[in-house]
Amino acid sequence: MSEKNYLLPAIEGGLGPCLCCGDTKSQICAERRIAVGFGLAKLTKDGETIWMEDQHDWDECMTVAQAEELAKADPDHDWRIVLHGPLRGMTYQRHGDTQWMLVEKNEGFA
Repeated sequence: MSEKNYLLPAIEGGLGPCLCCGDTKSQICAERRIAVGFGLAKLTKDGETIWMEDQHDWDECMTVAQAEELAKADPDHDWRIVLHGPLRGMTYQRHGDTQWMLVEKNEGFA
């Protein structure tokens, strides 16, 4: 499967500026934990869950940089980070080395 076959267009409106990375309206920071605290946070590969926040403590949650290491070792797939929390939901898709771009946003739940 070619990477270009499944890339969704990046959109604006992500998590906002980051002290590490600067302006990240479309891209998620490598230092960010894949976690929402209350809700659903996960890493998927071709729609299959690879890692989920589930009952992990904050400091045990995977970072985007750790997800990148997994994706970099097996890049020809559709890798996504899903953050679905109260009042805000976002999906980031890997668009290339260290590029996790916002491709979907919603109102979350509650």
